Amino acid sequence: MKSINTIQSIVLPLNRADVDTDQIMPKQYLKRIERSGYGPFTFDEWRKDPKFVLNNPLFQKAEILLAQRNFGSGSSREHAVWGLEDIGVRVVIAPSFADIFNSNCGKVGILCIQLEQEIVNELMSLAESDTGLELSINLEKQTILNENNNIKINFTIDNFLKHRLQNGLDEIGMTMQKEDSIKAFEETRSKIYPSTKSII
Repeated sequence: MKSINTIQSIVLPLNRADVDTDQIMPKQYLKRIERSGYGPFTFDEWRKDPKFVLNNPLFQKAEILLAQRNFGSGSSREHAVWGLEDIGVRVVIAPSFADIFNSNCGKVGILCIQLEQEIVNELMSLAESDTGLELSINLEKQTILNENNNIKINFTIDNFLKHRLQNGLDEIGMTMQKEDSIKAFEETRSKIYPSTKSII
């Protein structure tokens, strides 16, 4: 997965609470066996409304999604996260997240930032203005900045997740960091356990 250091982008304002995974990725698109290609189906029902924020050309290349409380609730479908990843979202900011959704985001390299409701409301107001809101997010310093609007916000993140995101390490990547130890174990395994080699 892609590593995250600094992300600077216009903010996609999704001013809705309790957005569940079925709204993010409707169930009829879960039959696909690939992990990629879900972008066109993300928020499919809402996109039918010409006024839906994702249909606004201003936000077409947004990498930061700003939402309201309880984002990603509902079923634990990974497809919702894959869809967000496919439309270019790399950061989601909200007052709260569903736990499984938050975990799934970390596994594919999307940073979830939880901020106080009052702060989210202030950012949302700016993001919904005619010119939008651009933010710079620094994962190392754990800051959200916009000098023009005098915005400087600190956020917290689990240290292990931070390490994974900074280094672009998904679960396979974490395992491959132990490749030498795994190889050494495999070379001595037959001395400890019965051989698994085929006798044919």
